[in-house]
Amino acid sequence: MGGQPTSMSITTFPLDGIAEHDWMLHPSKLSVVRAVTKRLVPYLIESTLIPTALFYVFLLSTELRWALVAALGWAYTAVARRLATRRPVPGLLVLATMGITLRTIVYLLSNNSFVYFVQPVLRTVVTAAAFALSVVIGRPLIARFACDFCPLSPEVASRPAIVQLFRRLTYLWAAVNALAAATTLTLLLTVPVPVFVGTATASAWIITCTGVVLTVSDSVRTARSEGLATAVTPNGTLRAYVMVNA
Repeated sequence: MGGQPTSMSITTFPLDGIAEHDWMLHPSKLSVVRAVTKRLVPYLIESTLIPTALFYVFLLSTELRWALVAALGWAYTAVARRLATRRPVPGLLVLATMGITLRTIVYLLSNNSFVYFVQPVLRTVVTAAAFALSVVIGRPLIARFACDFCPLSPEVASRPAIVQLFRRLTYLWAAVNALAAATTLTLLLTVPVPVFVGTATASAWIITCTGVVLTVSDSVRTARSEGLATAVTPNGTLRAYVMVNA
């Protein structure tokens, strides 16, 4: 850990007013996982856990229609709150809001509960295909989502090894989504709806967390092989930067 070497300087953007001596320099993989988790968990709670909990409560106490209204209302409120306060809307929240909107529209048109619950499977399959296709067309989606967790300067992001890292991680998250879709479909076809809602969410979290650990491991390994230094700020933000002689 330690302090910043006196013979070196940082050639990247400022850390939002955070003093350099407050950074955790050269963090371990475990520290990076903790930092990513600190950033990721609030996004997951906001975009997944809360709307799922609302949906589940309203499903058990009223009916599916009101459960949809509760979950959809939360999603739009979360987006509106961020827009009103001029804060960036996380990619996870955008995907979740789009997903529940589409599911609600299709359900209202079909009035079939199975159609509603099978939609996340189809959406996850489409997401997996989108991740894979984004690599094929040369615009890996992970490069977009990375900014939510570890902002990179153009100098760092354009390095060939980092570009290849984004490609690998995009394929990884295509696989994560494909596995999540297969697991959700299996649960949908084999357990009752009340059990499905909870177990599908839990399995999605487990699969997602596994993907996060693999992502962090590959990212840290690549950063070290590229001679990049890493730092974690007190608020859990990750930074990758280039150190040069002062």
